[in-house]
Amino acid sequence: MNIHNIPTKYKYLLLIFLSYFSSGYVYSEIVDQSYISIIIDDLGYKPKEDMLALSLPGPIAYAILPHSPHALKISTIASKNKKEILLHQPMQALKNNNHLGPGALTLNMTKQEFSKTLEVNINSLPNIIGINNHMGSLLTRHPGHMKWLMDIISKHKYIYVDSLTSPYSVAGKIAKQNDVPFTSRDIFLDNKKDMDYINNKIFELVNIAKKQGTALAICHSHSNTIKALSNFLKNIDEYDVKIIGIKSLIKKRENNSVSMNSALVFP
Repeated sequence: MNIHNIPTKYKYLLLIFLSYFSSGYVYSEIVDQSYISIIIDDLGYKPKEDMLALSLPGPIAYAILPHSPHALKISTIASKNKKEILLHQPMQALKNNNHLGPGALTLNMTKQEFSKTLEVNINSLPNIIGINNHMGSLLTRHPGHMKWLMDIISKHKYIYVDSLTSPYSVAGKIAKQNDVPFTSRDIFLDNKKDMDYINNKIFELVNIAKKQGTALAICHSHSNTIKALSNFLKNIDEYDVKIIGIKSLIKKRENNSVSMNSALVFP
């Protein structure tokens, strides 16, 4: 049997079926209701693609880079459409720091410099509900800098979403210590941009939700990603999952003590 000849919506059913048998899952272990959330990252620099991303139905969350050329326009439209908005905060990485962009938080900053930079970024972007990290594989390892971050997030009563660009991130631990509402991503959907790859990652997202009750995906406004998500969301009832906002996901995970991050891939 050639799986590529199977219609997309039926591929999901086949992959879920095979996954449960291969992993030892049985019917009694499947949760009653499965929930997913999706964050679209890196918004603010590609107006055509970003506008298409904003047209997606449902409670998609949008993470906007600070001081990007189209940040205010995207934030305004997203807010009018009652979407959740995150500040996509650049943080120092182990490599490729030339991609950070303006408003980055770095390891060599003093607490005053760190706090001022973050507050300027926050004030530049209206209607945000919280922050997630852009890059950050180095900075998120450091408890002191994460404590500075959580102090400001707590002051503004925001949430924090760890993009988990490093398996050594301490952001979740520090968020918990400071009573900051927190969650972390389970899967990236588009580390590769071809349609088959993205569709298979969407199937994996659903599979994670089926197993643990909730799943959080991060992706970008690539044209194939938006096409794949559009097709998926049109037929979401067939997948027996419900899409919810990030705040709702955090509450469900807090209430259910869900085991997270079972399918993590680090870039």
